[in-house]
Amino acid sequence: MKKWWFAIAGILAYIIGVGIYFSNRIMYMKKKETDYIQNREIMAKRLIREDFDNLPKTEIWVPSPSGYSLKCLFIEPHDTNKWVVISHGVTENKVNSIKYMNIFLKRGFNAIIYDHRRHGDSGGKTSSYGHYEKFDLKAVIDELKRRKGSDLHIGIHGESMGAVTLLLYAGMLEDGADFYIADCPFSNFEDQIKHQLKLEIPFPSWTVFPLGRTFIKLRDGYWTNEVSPIDYMKNIRNPVLFIHSENDSFIPASMTAELYAAKEGPKQLYIAKKGAHAQSYNENPKEYEDQIDQFLKLV
Repeated sequence: MKKWWFAIAGILAYIIGVGIYFSNRIMYMKKKETDYIQNREIMAKRLIREDFDNLPKTEIWVPSPSGYSLKCLFIEPHDTNKWVVISHGVTENKVNSIKYMNIFLKRGFNAIIYDHRRHGDSGGKTSSYGHYEKFDLKAVIDELKRRKGSDLHIGIHGESMGAVTLLLYAGMLEDGADFYIADCPFSNFEDQIKHQLKLEIPFPSWTVFPLGRTFIKLRDGYWTNEVSPIDYMKNIRNPVLFIHSENDSFIPASMTAELYAAKEGPKQLYIAKKGAHAQSYNENPKEYEDQIDQFLKLV
């Protein structure tokens, strides 16, 4: 009888241990410190601190429907109704968004950069890879419209998780921007997790994935298969520019190809020749901006 109890206890310990470890990896992915991001961007000459400090900006705290506040900077150097919202990736924060913001400032847009939940100065305890973040993005868009009126020309640019967030916002909540730029998104969260598991563990993903997804549901309130932009592309009617690096090993470029194929109506695809994950602009800045110029003619 004792052997049975030991066996049962061992199985339970395995289930709980794997479930907690897996869900912790997803919910609490290690973030980069702001000083690290800032120094990295300055060293690469993608951030000139004096130029950024001299921009007219307003600090806005936007209430999230999930009960915390989102730190936003409204950057407004132009007298225009053209705005772009920049949505950063997991582990980054709004400092990483500055280089993308600058692309649009040069083209006569004003901009919003903000920290996603659990990142930078914003509240929130977990990252959900677009599930809860899409509601936060809507809150930011709503605040922009409340402050500046409804007669706006709005674009959203997102990198990695930020790209997934904008696709889920546009496909599940409202097609509320005039254009979208999705840089290196995944097409389906479960496929992305399984892809990473193949790279990280020496045994099949089915031995841990069902436990992990169940613990995410128990601890963070959603199923990973709910985070699936590919399922909602048909709802996005406004133009989308899809971007990916062909050498991205973290999120395969094939996922962006799937999203592009599923998108009906105006769209554009740019597969960068150089760069790892989320490095398309860093490694191909001129081509990246040329693609945006070409895309903006659609909108």
